[in-house]
Amino acid sequence: MKALAAGYARNVPGLDAHSLMLGLEGIGLEFMPMGDRDGAYDPEHKVILINSKVRPERQRFTLAHEISHALLLGDDDLLSDIHDVFEGERLEQVIETLCNVGAAAILMPEELVRDMIARFGETGRALAELSKRADVSASTALYTLAEYTQGPVLYAVCAVAKQEDDEGIPRPVLSVRVSGAAPSVKYALRPGTPIPDDHPVALALDTGFQMEADSYVPFPSGRKMPAHVVAYPNKYRVINVSFALQKGEIQGEMPKDDPDK
Repeated sequence: MKALAAGYARNVPGLDAHSLMLGLEGIGLEFMPMGDRDGAYDPEHKVILINSKVRPERQRFTLAHEISHALLLGDDDLLSDIHDVFEGERLEQVIETLCNVGAAAILMPEELVRDMIARFGETGRALAELSKRADVSASTALYTLAEYTQGPVLYAVCAVAKQEDDEGIPRPVLSVRVSGAAPSVKYALRPGTPIPDDHPVALALDTGFQMEADSYVPFPSGRKMPAHVVAYPNKYRVINVSFALQKGEIQGEMPKDDPDK
């Protein structure tokens, strides 16, 4: 699916909405209010529908996702292989996952990802720049960047959200929104993990400046795994973070395939 989508992206003149559609002969594009749905591909009427009410970066990823649906439906061999292995609800889940893979391959070509790593290292800064250059959310960019990361690095997107304290009162807390890890790291941070007030990530939020320091990964259990931290804030009060684990510290707290992650 990744190769199919990447090949499609190489053969269109650009990655704006108009250019992306040029590779789909006879298929139209319409924007309209769609309630809770981000978009859809209607193969019968040959049209891609995008929710006009969602934010632009979400529209763009949804368009790439629906293009991937069209590409998948046009590849009889791949479609047949999927139907041979999966069925029912699991089949639908797999197709949606594959189309997310395709969307990432379209919007974040390998050349772009490797260029960001070459320029900014395997850091929170690279995550922020990839998100900006590809015009996708930091959460979307995180998984693609992690895939190409060679070192023992954990990535996280952190933001302030309300969490209930011991008395059940909602209070603003800086915490992990989403996390992912390089292939060499077996574990990731659980969403909702709070960031201590004296951690470099919290200092980056408070000052609005990039923070880089030898610190630790703050696991929910209280364990502090030594790591070199690069925290890069953006104007929306979201912090893009990398935790480069020290040699011999490649084990974390929670398996990536934990169903509760």
